[in-house]
Amino acid sequence: MARYTGPVCRLCRREGEKLFLKGSRCLTPKCAIERRSYPPGQHGRESQFRRGRPSDYLLQLREKQKMRRIYGVFERQFSNYFKKAEQRAGLTGTNLLILLESRMDNVVYRLGFAESRAQARQLILHGHVMLNGRKTNIPSAMVAAGDSLSVRPESSKNAYFKTLRKEIDERRVPGWLQLDSSQMSASVSQLPTREDIDVSLNEQLVVEYYSR
Repeated sequence: MARYTGPVCRLCRREGEKLFLKGSRCLTPKCAIERRSYPPGQHGRESQFRRGRPSDYLLQLREKQKMRRIYGVFERQFSNYFKKAEQRAGLTGTNLLILLESRMDNVVYRLGFAESRAQARQLILHGHVMLNGRKTNIPSAMVAAGDSLSVRPESSKNAYFKTLRKEIDERRVPGWLQLDSSQMSASVSQLPTREDIDVSLNEQLVVEYYSR
């Protein structure tokens, strides 16, 4: 399945809530959810008036799609993450979220280097971020406790990072990451727990979807 290249605001409208796919724009009145809270499409406005309780399958599917869209992964990638989560000890749903949070693009986003995960992927693909002192251009690379991330010295001279250095202290960084804003570097002190992951997801529905 190819990556979705259409308007990402349609994805938020489809799920009926903000997925924060466009960074700071999602916090302004320009956000599509603020202007048109009904689903996209020809019959989107009509669908909000339809009666009937959604089926269990529909609820499970929508939660799976929402999780996949928040983290910006392909369908096959997501399925592989679920298989890995099943093989680990503990709750499968929590393991799945921890795997997704451990992706390099998500960590770059969580550190405040980017306003969205899509922007974080772009920074990584363009070689602006180093993992453990090495240039890495793979957004799906997995980080582990003890790993370090930093902006390449050459990239820190760019206008984007010069501006970011002045603003990054205002961005909230989760407790499992340690940020050194003066050096534009960070370390992973530990992998996140479920309490550290502030996304409005019901991971149990995703587990039920794959357990059908």
